[in-house]
Formats: sequence, structure tokens, C-alpha cells
Amino acid sequence: MATFVIVHGAWGGGWSWNKFVVPLLRAAGETVYPVTLTGLGERTHLASPEVSLNTHIQDVVNVLFYEDLTDVLLVGHSYGGNVITGVADRVPERLQQLVYLDAATPADGQSSADTLPGRREQLEEQARQSGDGWQIAPGAIPPDQSAEITDWARPRRSPMPIKTMTTALELTHGETTLPRAFVYCTVGKEPGSPQVARAERIRSDPRWRFFELNTGHNLHYSAPQETVDILLELAKSPVAATR
Repeated sequence: MATFVIVHGAWGGGWSWNKFVVPLLRAAGETVYPVTLTGLGERTHLASPEVSLNTHIQDVVNVLFYEDLTDVLLVGHSYGGNVITGVADRVPERLQQLVYLDAATPADGQSSADTLPGRREQLEEQARQSGDGWQIAPGAIPPDQSAEITDWARPRRSPMPIKTMTTALELTHGETTLPRAFVYCTVGKEPGSPQVARAERIRSDPRWRFFELNTGHNLHYSAPQETVDILLELAKSPVAATR
């Protein structure tokens, strides 16, 4: 039996993974902790201008410590890739491997705002215009997401405190030596985009296990069983990372 800790993406919460993926994993006999990051989901009442990427990293570190979890498969979706990368730097001894679900794979000193030229300025302007100077409204919906799911999810999505996107990741120990896997969602990716370039880089890197799904970014809604099948495969056959 494996232990999964799942970190959601921007504007989400544990609720988004509790819809399909968490029940499927638990039905397969696995232990699952879907984390909700500070200021989002059922923790929206804790949102403030001071909530940052470091807050979210500490959220997950605390779950690992207070639940006394070890040998964990730490899973991050989208923005959650920033979080799990930071967690792996702080408490690698509690982790078995890292799983990035169409997720950010930041290097030391990078933030979400650094992914595209001018993105930081766009986020700051958006926050000034419609977020009291510190909130970023929910982003676009993947093209293949059903109207039913979109209608269900829309009122549950929460603005992101801007510091979660502009705070640079700080790594004390450099690039992790933990085994890593990446699941690439092909639908909606523009040729030549940073997302495509990232997938090509990871696919050719022997330190990563690479999977591809013909689905949109929100794979937990559009391909939950396929996502769970990959997670279960990773739990059964972990591969040590190599340098």
C-alpha cells in the first residue's frame, strides 16, 4: 500500500482531487492525503497579501510532519509543481518520489511569474485592476473540460495571492536526487510554447520517467482513471534517480 500526498494547482483545492482521483486511489487500497493550500478552497478565509509560495511549501511540510508520513509519493499538479519541488528540498527524507502532473518544474531562483516574458508585470497589473492589489483571479479553462465540470468547479475556485506566483523558489540543496516522473497533457499545447519545450526537455532526460496523456491540463477531471493508473504504476515500480 502506497501513501500519496497530492498538491493541487492554482485556484484549486483538495476538493478538486476529491471529485474523482482520490476515491479511485482509495478504492485501490492506497492512502491519500489531498492537501488544500492556505488561502484556497476551504481555507479561503486564511487568504492574505502575505501568503506566498513559502507558505504553501510549509503547508505540505506540516502535513508530512504532523501525519508522520514517510516513503511518500508527492504529487503536484500545475502550480503544485513549484510547491513539491520546495518540499523535496526541505524534507527529502520523508519522500519516495516526486510526480509532476503537467506541472511546473522550477529551478532554484525561479517563480511562476518567470515562465513567460512580461508575465510578472501582467500579474501585477491584474492584481491592481481587479484584485485589491494582491489577488489573481482564476485563469482559463482547458479546452476539453466539460461544461458540467466547469459549472461545478467555477464557484469553488479561489483567487491566488500574488506572492504565491512571484516568490522565487529557494533551494538549499540544489536539484533533487529523488526519483521523478512527469505526466504531459497534450491537448491545448501550442507548438513552440514553454510547455512543449519543457516536455521535450524532460522526455530526453534519463533522470525522469515520462508519461503522455491525450487530454487537457486538468487531467484529474478529463482523464481520472488514466491518471490513477499512472500513479499506481509508479507506486509499484519506483526507479532510483540517477545523476
